[in-house]
Amino acid sequence: MNESTNTTEVVHAQGHENVSAAHASTFEVTTDDYLTPAGDCILGIEADRAPADFAEEFVAACQHADATITAHFETEEYVETVVGRGHPDLTFESDRSAVGRTSDYVDDRTILVGAEFAAEGFDRDLVAALADGADLTVTLTVERE
Repeated sequence: MNESTNTTEVVHAQGHENVSAAHASTFEVTTDDYLTPAGDCILGIEADRAPADFAEEFVAACQHADATITAHFETEEYVETVVGRGHPDLTFESDRSAVGRTSDYVDDRTILVGAEFAAEGFDRDLVAALADGADLTVTLTVERE
């Protein structure tokens, strides 16, 4: 019998009037309670959890190069899904921000690398809803073949 592992993490965040989703290589959700126009990768603020809060089993599963990590972004009306992959150097130590990257760069905020697209690739209707302050639920799922 297989032991169950926590392969999903859920983060609840809030949109903000300065959500522009214009960044070409990253997307981010932050626990910060503010957003300046310069934060063009940020999709949600006031996140109720950060990578440092994620279960050890989830983190361990993400630390494999063959792991597929799916980030599912959902508001009341819109859904967007971004697929990336794990990396052995992922630490999930940030207590502030969760960042997905199209590159292979890893720091303590990185939750996935090799993303299909970054903030600029998100559906503009979803971005507009977030700019209007919509509630955002981000579900991260990790799978290994």
